[in-house]
Amino acid sequence: MKQAKRIRQPQGLLTVRIEGIPASAGYAEGPLFDLDRPPAAYRSKAGAAEEKAALKAAIGKALSRLTSLVENADGDAAGILEFHIAMLEDDALSGPAFVSIGSGEPADVAWRQALDGEIADYEASNQDYFRARAADLRDIRDQVLRALSEDSDLAASPGAILYGTDIAPTRFLETDWSSGGGIALKGGSSASHVAMLARSRGVPMVVGLGASADRPTGNALLDAEHGGIVFSPSPAELEAFRQSSSSFATRQGKAQAFLAQPAVTRTGTPVRVQVNIAYPSDVDGIDIETCDGVGLMRTEFLFGKSLPDEETQYHAYRKVLEWAGDKPVTIRTVDAGGDKPVPGFTVEETNPFLGLRGIRLSLARRDIFRVQIRALLRAAVHGNLKVMFPMIATAEEYSQAAALFAEEQAALAMGGAAHKLPPLGIMVEVPSVAIAPEAFANVAFFSIGSNDLTQYVMAAARDNAAVAPLNSVRHPAVLRLIASVAAFGREQGIPVSLCGDAGGDPAAIPALLEAGLRDLSVAPAQLAMAKAAIAGVSV
Repeated sequence: MKQAKRIRQPQGLLTVRIEGIPASAGYAEGPLFDLDRPPAAYRSKAGAAEEKAALKAAIGKALSRLTSLVENADGDAAGILEFHIAMLEDDALSGPAFVSIGSGEPADVAWRQALDGEIADYEASNQDYFRARAADLRDIRDQVLRALSEDSDLAASPGAILYGTDIAPTRFLETDWSSGGGIALKGGSSASHVAMLARSRGVPMVVGLGASADRPTGNALLDAEHGGIVFSPSPAELEAFRQSSSSFATRQGKAQAFLAQPAVTRTGTPVRVQVNIAYPSDVDGIDIETCDGVGLMRTEFLFGKSLPDEETQYHAYRKVLEWAGDKPVTIRTVDAGGDKPVPGFTVEETNPFLGLRGIRLSLARRDIFRVQIRALLRAAVHGNLKVMFPMIATAEEYSQAAALFAEEQAALAMGGAAHKLPPLGIMVEVPSVAIAPEAFANVAFFSIGSNDLTQYVMAAARDNAAVAPLNSVRHPAVLRLIASVAAFGREQGIPVSLCGDAGGDPAAIPALLEAGLRDLSVAPAQLAMAKAAIAGVSV
């Protein structure tokens, strides 16, 4: 548990300072909004029929609310909302609640019991993905309870800091962030849906603050650059905070001047800066002139509710390739498994991060893999495509995957279909590759996945707040491996890039460049700050 530092001010107020984990950099100063506020009481109905009607109406109201939100949502947000809609439309979720109502329970108790059971199952899962989705189920539960009780659910005041155990994705999406504000969570995860949304929108967020015996009120100061919150700040605390906040804003403002320029270090060394995307729609808000291409296009979004067919995949890949023009687009074959289960594809495992995931799963399910390969080969004619394989641990895995591309290329040629074989590279995220890169001298390129490489080297899960201090790409052991891969790439003429979160972290960029990297891929919202950080490094 985090230890809160308490300082008694001369006027009797008690300043409380708690350290946490930065999830989205920035600063916020404002009143606290209690995310853990209990919902309004539900008024029971006359009988089971009325209770069932009330629950049905509440589910309908929640669905209507989600549908209105999804109409204006972008890639990540739309995916979250569509998951909520699909769950609420699934009779398997609501069925037990209606059965309980038939046994005499009121609608709110029946719904809460049914959802709490599902939430407990998700939280008990051995898969990080399902544990993280428990927050989505809590959101779904609370949306219907809110509709049942006709709770007005007062919105946070403009510029408020939302403080509580966790935050629902819909709460984030409904909040007007135009006047500032931030998020401070006792629990949470920097890998959660909301954390991803916060980073993409520049909303300051800190997680892992820990439970507190106090129930703070009033104004607070949120430092999401370093990770911490101050309740009831003293004048001295307030002055120091505002200086830090002003400095951060100045740096952000200056960074915008670098956005449209090629990235160059202080000593004139050019550095390529590409973007990471998760959905084809992500490129709609990116000016291709501000980046050097796409360093990572994830394809897991296609494998959500069902396995995608060849045409669906082809059109998704083609959209991004045509947007990029002659700039490279590196598409990663499906990295399912681990924290990304896919119904009908992945398998239940006791330790999924060390199990059948990434290329291992694709090679085990070649029928599914071949569909993706054909779509990629066909899409390659529309731009500058590169394809990389995730979770490669042995040279044999790469050889098998490359052989499948050759087989499908021959089949497409025989059928007269337009296609092109793109360069094939690998993710460097399993330590075996980083330790012995010479086994992969025949690949077209390396792309370092710093998130997984770091957690495997440090044996510290990247979404576990308890071990977050260990999960640092700047640890000498991790940097030594990165430097080794970069040096091998230079010697062999194999391009090396990095596409993990570290590439967009201004604090990590100097160390990455010192390790020999000259190609980084970052979240679109991090482009300007990354380029500015590069400009300040003497390499």
